[in-house]
Amino acid sequence: MTHVLRCALILLFLVAGPALAGSPETLNAQYKSLSEQLERNPFQRKLVLESKEGGNQLSGDIYAVIDHPFADVGNAFKLPGTWCSVLMLHLNTKHCAVTGTTEAPKLAVSIGRKFDQPVADASRVDFRYAVKSASADYLDVELDAPSGPMSTRDYKILLEATPIDGGKTFIHLGYSYGYGTAARLAMQAYLGTLGSDKVGFTPTGKGSGDAQDFIGGVRGVVERNTMRYYLAIDAWLDAPAPGQLDKRLAAWFDGTEQYARQLHEVSRGDYLTMKQSEFRRLAASP
Repeated sequence: MTHVLRCALILLFLVAGPALAGSPETLNAQYKSLSEQLERNPFQRKLVLESKEGGNQLSGDIYAVIDHPFADVGNAFKLPGTWCSVLMLHLNTKHCAVTGTTEAPKLAVSIGRKFDQPVADASRVDFRYAVKSASADYLDVELDAPSGPMSTRDYKILLEATPIDGGKTFIHLGYSYGYGTAARLAMQAYLGTLGSDKVGFTPTGKGSGDAQDFIGGVRGVVERNTMRYYLAIDAWLDAPAPGQLDKRLAAWFDGTEQYARQLHEVSRGDYLTMKQSEFRRLAASP
């Protein structure tokens, strides 16, 4: 594999979040406006996925109903350590550590390839971490990094949450990043070779049923990773205790296999073995 393709693979899995933060009123208005789409969609769960490309910027957004009380979601996701546990479920997250100070925490995230590899061989992105709002009816957490590998920049991750009827929670997960010439060329190289048959979730309008065509290219990349991180949040909430790691890993993998055409990359056994090794390495870190 060429150096350009290796760099492209790293770029594909760097995370970030887009849209400007809102308020409980704004988020509830979004919930109401999306009510029909949340009930009727191809995901077999209450979820809406959107993506955008333009101006050397990529972004993805998921709006979803989580079957967990807002108190559980809010209390967990205002803590930077929770985010490391969630991000580590992704195939390409090799290491995550909370750094900085109590007043200004950061997340040092190492992104690599879809097999176990030394952390030193991965690319590191340092995210600034901020709880913008944490009240009885609204959570707004944002992570951002001004720069990343090659010519990538302006990484952002956003999670908003608010309680809804039935003891459930409505969330908005978003990410975005900008890129320059080097990153664009690396991405084009990947999409023209190893990633040429990869697709996202947005239908193109061509075909139907199992033969339906879906969007590819960089928007396909954004949509796949948006879904992977949403599934990581969902899996963590279903098994949040430290002793539930195996259950959490299995839930994430099984969730991705529900969308195998888009998300399948490795076997279940290979994923579980790799992640168990990476979590042991994480636990042994100073």
